[in-house]
Amino acid sequence: MQVTRRLTCVAIALAGTTLFITSGLAHHGWDWAEGENFELTGVITAAQLGNPHGVLTVSANNEKWTVEVGQPWRNERAGLKDAMLAKGVEATFQGHRAKDKNKRAMKAERVIIKGKLYNLYPDRD
Repeated sequence: MQVTRRLTCVAIALAGTTLFITSGLAHHGWDWAEGENFELTGVITAAQLGNPHGVLTVSANNEKWTVEVGQPWRNERAGLKDAMLAKGVEATFQGHRAKDKNKRAMKAERVIIKGKLYNLYPDRD
């Protein structure tokens, strides 16, 4: 009985550790983006805000772009409210674009709306 209980505990611990490690690896992070700075100004045409991060569709220079912004807590910490990232809002996004130039996508580190800067990643300055 003792051995079975210990084996069960070990199995649960290993399963939890595996889940933790693989979920961290599953999130793509910044690997898909260039290291060079990039800036895009356009009008938000759609917004999906939430976890793991917000995703905006932005019309800029007659092109449709996908712009990743921060997680809800990160946007809030920077002073951004969901209503500020709504359809029709003009904004400038600073960050890093996709390595694949055929993709119109970027990861925003900073957002500028009506001349005000919202720094999503102040530790990256």
